[in-house]
Parts: sequence; structure tokens; C-alpha cells
Amino acid sequence: MPKVKLSHGAGGRAMQRLLKEMVVSRLASDVGEVRLSEMDDSAIVDGIVFTTDSHTVKPLFFPGGDIGSLSIAGTVNDLAVMGAEPIALSLAMVVEEGLDLDILEKVIGSVARTARKAGVSIVTGDTKVMERGAVDKLVLNTSGIGRRHPLLDRNLYIVQKYRKFAGKWPRDSTLAGGDALVVSGTIGDHGVAILSAREGYGFESEVRSDAAPMNHAISEALDAGGVVAMKDPTRGGLANALNEFSEKSGVGIEIDEAAIPIKPGVRSACGMLGLDPMEIGNEGKVLFGVVGEKASDVLKSLRKTPEGRQAAIIGRASKKVRGVVMRTKIGGRRIVEPPIGDPVPRIC
Repeated sequence: MPKVKLSHGAGGRAMQRLLKEMVVSRLASDVGEVRLSEMDDSAIVDGIVFTTDSHTVKPLFFPGGDIGSLSIAGTVNDLAVMGAEPIALSLAMVVEEGLDLDILEKVIGSVARTARKAGVSIVTGDTKVMERGAVDKLVLNTSGIGRRHPLLDRNLYIVQKYRKFAGKWPRDSTLAGGDALVVSGTIGDHGVAILSAREGYGFESEVRSDAAPMNHAISEALDAGGVVAMKDPTRGGLANALNEFSEKSGVGIEIDEAAIPIKPGVRSACGMLGLDPMEIGNEGKVLFGVVGEKASDVLKSLRKTPEGRQAAIIGRASKKVRGVVMRTKIGGRRIVEPPIGDPVPRIC
């Protein structure tokens, strides 16, 4: 009898297959402008953007953040990359009996600080306590709603100066040949920080999680104009996000390995552990698809923000290739496959 594996929740091909075959095929409906079957970061129903996310990160506290800051940032980002202005969130807690109350207090304090930073309110929630051993310390679920970003119409007006764009929202499926791919900063930080804290590899002093709400940085990008698609490269990392763009948009993507920003500590850790930083999850980064003519403007706007100082243009969408192709530093080319799952489990 087939069993659920960790890879089924790791954001890569295994999870996509499970969701398509077992969940979406049974639950998909025709409700909304962006529907369940499209498997985007959020749904859009009657102009309201809605998302939900459960967080099981291990350990609860890690360099650069904790389960509280992670839960708020992750949900805010899922709303923001759809072109929404986040309004309000829920917070549901499943707590293991025996958890120290000071741990819970620290987590709630982190939730409050991150929500203030993002400019959203926690308006409802739920609490359950389970017996010892029935859950690993603490699980958080955050759901969120957002409204159409006030800068989105201006952004799409600028897009239409350069190419046809019939949609009302940026989506995974709206990339076209000639569009530039812009990443808001260094990749792999969060996954390596979690792995180091969990296993004691000693990279904690060099690598900190990037977990942060990205809605303010996204606002700057929309103000510059020309954004056609956005995605936060969480589980499965940049490799998975690029492949989702390519598959859903029906266009190839060429990226330049030398242009991808990676911190030395992350590169060292991945080299030592045999990991590919392209496949490691991030929690405070955004991958943008931008009409080619506006890529430099979006890059400048991002670099003015604290979260986007190391933003970079990493490639272009192209009909001359299939899938995602990387030009390597030594002048070769290799196919970037979507990972089966994130190589670091339970990072969010």
C-alpha cells in the first residue's frame, strides 16, 4: 500500500503529482478568477485574494527567525505575489501538551512584530492542544485575505505598452518570450540556516534565514511597472519556481549561473553537503517576470528596499528553448530540472 512520504510535502515534483492526482482532480471547481486547478500561490474569488498556509518548521527557532515570523511572512508573501495588498490574517495554533509557555509567548511576540512590519492585522484564530507526542511541539496555520493592489492597474498599463497582456492579475502562467527574470536577492539562505540549526553544522554565524514579508518591496516593483508574474521561491527553491513559470506559461527560460546571487556561506555549505542552492527553499525572496524593457527600472526600485539590495536580473524567457536552461560559469549549458522535493525537509 503506497504511503505518504516527506517528499510529498516538499514543494517539488512529488508534491505536485500528489496534489494534481489526489486533491485537485477531486476538489477543483469553476469558482473564482484564479482557481484551485491553477495551483497558484493564492486563489482569487470576486476580487478577493485568499490563501492559507500551515507551518511545521523544525527547529521552532533558527538564525534569523522563528515559526512565528515565518508564518506571517509566508502568508503575506503568498498574497503579495498575486498582486494583492494584504489586509488581514488568521492564526490557528496546534500545541503539544507540555510546551513551555515562555516558548509560546516568544512565538506570539514574533507574530505580532512581523505583522506590524507587514502592515497587517491578526483578526481571528483558533487553538488546539494535543497530548504529548501527538504533534511536534507547535504547528501554526495562517490564512490571509488581500485586495487588489492600488498600483496594479498602473503596472499593467505599463506592461501593455510593450506587449499584449489580457489578464487582470500577474500569475504563474503570464510569462512570455522576451520577459526578464529578476530575483530579489540571494538564494538558499533560509534552507541552509534551518539545516545548520537543526544538525549543528556550524554555519549559523554566516547564514541567517531570509524570512521576511516582501509586500513593501513588491509595491516598489509595481510602482516601477512592467511586472507580469511573481512567485516566492519557497519549497523546491528557485529551480522549482522557474520550472513552474515555464510549464504554466508554455515558454522556455534561459538563466545565467554567474548572475544568480548566492552568499559565500550558502555556497560553502551546499558544496560541503552536496546540495544545489537552486533547489533550497527561501522565505524572503521573490522571483519576478518583467517585460524586458522595464527590467532595469524594476531592479533599481528593488535595490532601494532593505529586502532587495542584492536583487539581480538572472535571465530571460525565450521560445528558443524548452524548460529551464542554465548557461554555466564555464560556458556550457545544463537543464535545470524541478526537484523531486526540497532537499531540506520541514523548512516552513
